[in-house]
Amino acid sequence: MATREQARGEHRPLNPRSGRNESQEERADRMWGELIQEVRVAQTGVQILFGFLLTVVFTPRYTELADTDQTIYIVTVVLGACATGALIGPVSLHRLVSGRRVKPQAVRWASRLTLVGLVLLLATMTASLLLILRVATHDAYVPYLVAGVVAWYGTCWFLLPLWTRRRYTSR
Repeated sequence: MATREQARGEHRPLNPRSGRNESQEERADRMWGELIQEVRVAQTGVQILFGFLLTVVFTPRYTELADTDQTIYIVTVVLGACATGALIGPVSLHRLVSGRRVKPQAVRWASRLTLVGLVLLLATMTASLLLILRVATHDAYVPYLVAGVVAWYGTCWFLLPLWTRRRYTSR
């Protein structure tokens, strides 16, 4: 099925950044849809984690935590709040600039907020895991376990995607 431009005999050049025949607006629309789908996955996880973190302080066991563990908890809650804000930010950004003809710029900013949110989510999960393992085991191997999990997250979330991007992106 031909596009309207093709039907009128117009030719749109191949977009070198995306490898598609799409205008800047069409590209922004497509990228926005993809970004929102990605954010939905991360938002759900960070909101559930943040919700659970908020309840910990109201348990009787919280007052029994060592000062260091309470500090880790506070840092974890703050990181979770920041991650939640960054991952909800693209929705607010879209709502406030919708109809202003700035979708390409909004996509770039929303993408940046999402990346910041993922880094903050990584920090939140790291701190959560550290706190849980410290309370559960009190063993010296906890930092090594946490470091191993962080390395795994880093590989899955950043190294593999960056390697794929570098390896398979045409110049």
